[in-house]
Amino acid sequence: MQNLNLPLIQKVGGFTVENLSNVSCFRFAIPTAVRFSKRKFAISSSIWDGKSSRNINVSVRSQYLTPEEQQYQQQKFPSHSSNFHSQPEKMPPRVYVGYTIYKGKAALTVEPRPPEFTPLDSGAFKLSKEGFVMLQFAPASGVRQYDWSRKQVFSLSVTEIGNVLSLGARDSFEFFHDPYKGKSDEGKVRKVLKVEPLPDGHGHFFNLSVQNKLINSDESIYIPITKAEFAVLVSSFNFIVPYLLGWHTFASSTKPEDPTRTNRSGAELEWNR
Repeated sequence: MQNLNLPLIQKVGGFTVENLSNVSCFRFAIPTAVRFSKRKFAISSSIWDGKSSRNINVSVRSQYLTPEEQQYQQQKFPSHSSNFHSQPEKMPPRVYVGYTIYKGKAALTVEPRPPEFTPLDSGAFKLSKEGFVMLQFAPASGVRQYDWSRKQVFSLSVTEIGNVLSLGARDSFEFFHDPYKGKSDEGKVRKVLKVEPLPDGHGHFFNLSVQNKLINSDESIYIPITKAEFAVLVSSFNFIVPYLLGWHTFASSTKPEDPTRTNRSGAELEWNR
């Protein structure tokens, strides 16, 4: 059925009437003639009040748009929902955040890096690489000045972040990285991150040593992290770990009516026993 949009506000019997001053509950309109045009039609009606009749004219305009008009409106007023579905690769702008600790001999910046996903033939996405946290150590070049051109970086994996989260006041750990492991330059760059408790037990030393045989350099940068600063790191790591694993994308894409929820493996069905 075609929806009709009547240009006037007052309506009688489903039609808009130009003048209803003489129409009451005892009067009714009877259409007597209809004249169609391309986009509208006119109706000649008679109002009967039980004694006499009176002719009135009713103009009705259709809401239907021709294909040419629909195409023009879609070009002039594009739909946000259609753009979203036709361009799923369009993502919000990336935002960079971090937490920086400044000390007399060095500064440390901690920044998260997002996970990576691979599209599947089914249209879904699969996690291809976990996110990580980047540690950037910069030596001091003066009073409250730091030489970021000489910075050394160390990436913490999700598991290594777990070591930081489980670190006690008197605990320590050591991580070793070779950026060229499995490549032709394997063993030529050696990075060692040591975390040790401060003598008073109210914080930890973060010490990064980088031995680079490719450029014949050997540098060590350390920075003391207080108990309060370490608490901020722990809180930040606890928050960001699910995002580094990509679990937030799974949670946002799962709906109660999602048909994939019914396709479960045998291991998952054990909870229905």
